[in-house]
Amino acid sequence: QVHLTESGGGSVQIGGSLTLSCAASGYTNRPNFMAWIRQAPGKKREGVAAIQPMTGTSYYTDSVKGRFTISHDNAKNTVFLQMNNLKPEDSAEYYCAADLNGGDWYHGDFGHWGQGTQVAVSS
Repeated sequence: QVHLTESGGGSVQIGGSLTLSCAASGYTNRPNFMAWIRQAPGKKREGVAAIQPMTGTSYYTDSVKGRFTISHDNAKNTVFLQMNNLKPEDSAEYYCAADLNGGDWYHGDFGHWGQGTQVAVSS
């Protein structure tokens, strides 16, 4: 059974940095995609970044390009999201997701989800 375990959320000031981690267990093969999806209160779920572990190809939503970096440690089957220059609009619950069922990663039709980790950015 696949489990995704997130860590690294917290509270930071504007312009600060955080690194989120998501450890995946229960896989016999690498997932086709791993991603970070976020949802702020009262807002729709939003794809933030994704990576294809087999190729290392990464994808980002426009609002985080140049500030966030997604990476994957194949040996540990762990995906990271380095977040720099954080803004208040980055505040949300961040979910790790794996195994894209179909469609595009941004809309988040994934087979497995973590429990979420909170990121709060304030002045």
